[in-house]
Amino acid sequence: MFIMSIALGGCLKGPPIEFGLTEDTGGHITYALGAAQALAQRGDVNRVEIVTRLIEDGTLGAAYAVPFEPITEKLAIRRIGTADRQYLCKGAAAADRPAFAEALIAHIATLERRPDVIHAHFADAADVAAAVRDRFDIPFVYTAHSLGIDKANHATGLSEAMASRIAEENRAIAAADAIIASSRDEAERQLMAYPAACPAKIHCVPPGAGLAQTTPSDLTRARALIAPFLRDPDKPMILAIARPVAKKNLGGLIDLFAADAGLRDRANLVIVAGLRDGPHTGEDEQRSVIAGLLAGLDRHDLYGTLALPKRHTADDVAALYALARETRGIFVNPALTEPYGLTLTEAALHGLPVVATCHGGPADIVARLGHGMVADPRDPASFAAAITTLLDDEMAWARASSAGRVNARALDWHGYAARFVAIVEGLATVAPAKPRPSRLLLCDIDNTLTGCTVGALGMAAYLEAEPNLAFGVATGRSLQEAERLLGEWGQPAPDVLITSVGAEIYWRHGARLVADADYAAHIDRGWDPAAVDARVSGLAGVERQPAVEQRRHKRSYFAEEPAVVAAIRSAVADLPVRVIHSHGRLLDIVPTRAGKGAAMQWAARALGVAPDQVYAAGDSGNDLDMLAQCQNGILVANYSTELAELIGRPTIYLARRAHAAGVVEGMRAFAMARAA
Repeated sequence: MFIMSIALGGCLKGPPIEFGLTEDTGGHITYALGAAQALAQRGDVNRVEIVTRLIEDGTLGAAYAVPFEPITEKLAIRRIGTADRQYLCKGAAAADRPAFAEALIAHIATLERRPDVIHAHFADAADVAAAVRDRFDIPFVYTAHSLGIDKANHATGLSEAMASRIAEENRAIAAADAIIASSRDEAERQLMAYPAACPAKIHCVPPGAGLAQTTPSDLTRARALIAPFLRDPDKPMILAIARPVAKKNLGGLIDLFAADAGLRDRANLVIVAGLRDGPHTGEDEQRSVIAGLLAGLDRHDLYGTLALPKRHTADDVAALYALARETRGIFVNPALTEPYGLTLTEAALHGLPVVATCHGGPADIVARLGHGMVADPRDPASFAAAITTLLDDEMAWARASSAGRVNARALDWHGYAARFVAIVEGLATVAPAKPRPSRLLLCDIDNTLTGCTVGALGMAAYLEAEPNLAFGVATGRSLQEAERLLGEWGQPAPDVLITSVGAEIYWRHGARLVADADYAAHIDRGWDPAAVDARVSGLAGVERQPAVEQRRHKRSYFAEEPAVVAAIRSAVADLPVRVIHSHGRLLDIVPTRAGKGAAMQWAARALGVAPDQVYAAGDSGNDLDMLAQCQNGILVANYSTELAELIGRPTIYLARRAHAAGVVEGMRAFAMARAA
């Protein structure tokens, strides 16, 4: 496989990366190189090239004017020149993009072997990739990295330039053959805010944890870097590393540090904000942010407790992480919004606990790695309190440090590369002809298909031996989470996925998934999610689930007490909705035409399967309507009391075995009954 990546923004070269050299030279460079390095190490990948602009600018260095830069035997950076070879920021580069696309197409036309896939980093690269696909029919994968709608909502507001960027991102989302998101938040909330977004082509694939360090961290160089700034460098270090752009909120970090006398006495603040030779270095936003940091230093008289190093290398950054850990410090990300946050995974690798913004991808990272806390930087006092809490609680600090080091190993670039190749291969896969199914089995996932490894293996073997049985899942989870869990438990790819408690249906065609737009239109009639929120959100004892759990046709809350659940049902009684309570605290509200039972009947009709040949298996309250409407229902032995009313019905088989083994037991019992 020949993979070509396109990354147009910033200054891209082989390691060591000069982060912050320009305001666009940030974490996406680490991502593009890390992904490319891992892909190039695979046996099924013959060649990887990262394509970027050729830049002739003496202030940036000669490296960016080299047309071809080999990194390894199979990996290289190729720089395409146009008539305009000066460095261009994102806004200015748009005018040069057609010329770049034309030059790249001309280059590809000369190749004996053309790329099998294009990987576009950011929407500007997606625009170029779409032009390449139009010319050569090469599919492209899009990675957004940072999305304008979130930035507009949390940081900049909706200017004319931002509106144009959002429109360009929407075009990229519509045009891409597949989209790779780094976190659940990006996959299920950020991307889904765009009109063109379709969950069926969005894949959540977390990147690796930074680039591998080739040298051990040298604490001496870190001490030398901060020594000129700090009176007591042995105090715990609060470390922030980010590009000097407004949304990173580095000025806000200085303000909250200065406002908390206890925190200021307890620790030092070290901010690594790009590379500069003075306050007038770089582009407009870069200069403005740097000027603001220097003004904050002076305004709050933080001399001796705030370090703002001007220049650094990758080894310096690694050393700062290590020194921050040595001083029992904290890494902080106070961004107003953060699409992902690779620095948080780098901190984890170094055993450095974190306090990160709750807006965007960091919540996923911190939950996955367990190496710190999230807080709202728009509430400076609470953000400072989170830092203080972690600094003062030695046991919590030690647990976070250890968890980060252990769990970051799961964020492996090689795992990312394997998923990437599988996605690309799926784009080229032609669906094999399958026999028309005579039966349909729908299973809940959590605690039905999952929960027992042996049972899951038996379930997979059973399905393999039943070619005339269509297999599907019906789950409260999102599509991406359902696919992830099924993969982790070794289950075969379902023919149909009913997700979000019956609010969405997806059909598998070969390796691709297609959303059932007719079903979505069917359940949409009369659905008013704003009215649902207005009725429910103010009720006592109700907590809205995170934004990532909200869907177009689903509103989700936490509610435990029976009286609270009853109050919710009463509040929405006159709305055309269905209220589903499960697992003792999860409450979902979907359109009245939706739900697992309705989706089951829709799927059976679409497949042409008779009602008496439909089977359903589940364990919790959100399976109730599906099991109640099914003529062949299976209750696994670990069922919850929410389903007790079904016991004894002639259409329900109560399995002696739990989890997936109970499903297989039920299917075989129904088969024996029919044979008799």
